[in-house]
Amino acid sequence: MKITLFRILILSMVVQVTVSAQSAFPFQNTALTDSERLDNLLSVMTLDEKVNALSTNLGVPRLGIRNTGQSEGLHGMALGGPGNWGDFNTKVSPKTYPTTSFPQSYGLGETWDPELLQKVADLEATEIRFYTQNPNLNKGGLVMRAPNADLARDPRWGRTEESYGEDAFLGSRLTVAFVKGLQGPDSRYWKSASLMKHFMANSNEDGRDSTSSNFDERLFREYYSFPFYKGIIEGGSRAFMASYNSWNGVPMTINPVLKNVTRDEWGNNGIICTDGGALKLLVNAHKAFPTLTEGASAVVKATVGQFLDTFKPYVYEALSKGLLTEKDIDNAIRGNFLVALRLGLLDADQTKVPYANIGVTDTVSPWLKPETQAFVRTVTAKSVVLLKNSLNLLPLNASKIKSIAVIGPRANEVLLDWYSGTPPYAVTILQGIKNAVGKDVEVFYAPSDEMDKATFIAGKADVAIVCVGNHPYGTDARWLVSPVPSDGREGVDRKALSLEQEDLVKVVTKANPKTVMVLVNNFPFAINWSQDNVPAILHVTNNSQELGNGLADVLFGKVNPAGRTTQTWVKSITDLPPMMDYDIRHGRTYQYFKGKPLYPFGFGLSYTTFSYSGLKTSKPTLTDSILVSVNVTNTGKRDGEEVVQLYVAYPGSKVERPIKQLKGFKRVFIPAGKTLTVNIPLKAMDLAYWNVEKHAFTMEKGKVKLMVGSSSEEIRQTIEEPLAPKGE
Repeated sequence: MKITLFRILILSMVVQVTVSAQSAFPFQNTALTDSERLDNLLSVMTLDEKVNALSTNLGVPRLGIRNTGQSEGLHGMALGGPGNWGDFNTKVSPKTYPTTSFPQSYGLGETWDPELLQKVADLEATEIRFYTQNPNLNKGGLVMRAPNADLARDPRWGRTEESYGEDAFLGSRLTVAFVKGLQGPDSRYWKSASLMKHFMANSNEDGRDSTSSNFDERLFREYYSFPFYKGIIEGGSRAFMASYNSWNGVPMTINPVLKNVTRDEWGNNGIICTDGGALKLLVNAHKAFPTLTEGASAVVKATVGQFLDTFKPYVYEALSKGLLTEKDIDNAIRGNFLVALRLGLLDADQTKVPYANIGVTDTVSPWLKPETQAFVRTVTAKSVVLLKNSLNLLPLNASKIKSIAVIGPRANEVLLDWYSGTPPYAVTILQGIKNAVGKDVEVFYAPSDEMDKATFIAGKADVAIVCVGNHPYGTDARWLVSPVPSDGREGVDRKALSLEQEDLVKVVTKANPKTVMVLVNNFPFAINWSQDNVPAILHVTNNSQELGNGLADVLFGKVNPAGRTTQTWVKSITDLPPMMDYDIRHGRTYQYFKGKPLYPFGFGLSYTTFSYSGLKTSKPTLTDSILVSVNVTNTGKRDGEEVVQLYVAYPGSKVERPIKQLKGFKRVFIPAGKTLTVNIPLKAMDLAYWNVEKHAFTMEKGKVKLMVGSSSEEIRQTIEEPLAPKGE
């Protein structure tokens, strides 16, 4: 009897295994090619499942594909936060979910450190996996809406805070780094998926739902699309969001370049999604189609595979009217599942996915780890830009100071923007200064000069630190509102570059000549009076949970600042072309601006000094690629970092070229008194221009002027080299 039961049990197990093997789908078989797996998946999906896949949902429950959606992640994974990402901060579900909060993208860009940004994105990806895979959390989505590869061609743009600045080359290097950090080093699987925003030329907020960004094909290739191009072909991103605006009159949501260029030329065989509500705007704002049904059909035919909008009724109607076919939908959603495949979601066996255990067996919350918090502090300090330091007021020596006055509206708060998450804690500048000086230094505080409080404490303190800057209005529920003209946000462009709070700086400086101005901001400001009259000025962006500690590390010399500006800070709003003029050749960005800026692109001071010598190249003629070498000596008494910048110009060029262009940079640490030979690679193709007739990047034969320095204006060494492309 026991033998019979044993045989039955074995037979039952064999049958179960056989049934399981027979029910497995080929798309789950990792031995097949990606194309074969995707072909099979589409062949076994129903039409309803395919229509459902036009959402941001990558799951197909009937086929065992678990869902994952999209999360925001410009400077840390966003759950909760001012934008209430995930709908957690409601009366029904008031719980918040903490995530590590770094400086805004603008501040990350000001580090000029791609390796650092890659580490930031890698930590973010770890937290994404942790939240999506931990059974007690199960929040968020593995497709990250980051980085923002848009270029901040104008400082009035309301979303400047989300960008890496005005330069296409710098933007491309930082975009590539962030993409690689999000997706991870594995050759087959991604830690998370990078969905870049917003393709493209989306740098005006007023009227963005109906305006057209107008410029020629060369600027499309060389400038506006360049960071996206590099993010795809070099970074490996296979996803991006189409922007609200039109390019030359054609809305980006349906623009032919989505398929003809980004898919067919660049190889984005993954996700293209709309921006939020873009389908309705296509009809109601752009007036591109008379009905939502026709609009939805056009979006899908443009190979956009995800709607961030109500779409199902219109897609079904388009199918019924013959405006769409199932094959059209297949073409649009195929890339969605390529991303799912790369994330490991199509694998029946999760043991091969190297990130499958994050949050499952590794259950220590990343945002609570001391090394995570120390890293955020380091990143914050590295993002600080020293704009002025006359009389060597900085760094402050806490052992020689008995009292400090900390003043201003930005002194005792850490402001979060619309795309922030909920940090586990936040250290204000006031608290950071208190942490740095200890109990032996008296710290006075006043948020304003109400009843002369700021004047009084500034006058009796040894040093005054006045903290001013813009408000990102992430916590303001009134969408499309920026009460202060020089502030901006998503949906609202700035109407002024002047800083209203500069009057507070004037009052404090009059009361105490030893005043440090801390500009907590994510836009350039025309602070001409402060530059002329305040002895020391530091700039740092909003949002970091370690804002106070990171800034204090710079104030008191624990960290020698090496942040650099990523935009041209003009002296007046009249230095700018009209906002809707997208032709940057008309005097926009350092490449074409002919005036005298307040702070040039790439500018930032140090507590030490550096000299440059011995500029040379590894080859006498630039045919393919070379190393540009320069000796940099720390001639001061403090260890420090220098951002060595390589610019090029094209004397004798037969086509219109910029005044100068950044083509290489490296942030390096140099001990006091030491010399470092800095090698910057330069590829000949990086000097190419877009040849409209040949429809290709083309190099000119002739001369290239190589300029190395500490900013776009501070050029220390210059040489000219012959440029002889291969085959010439």
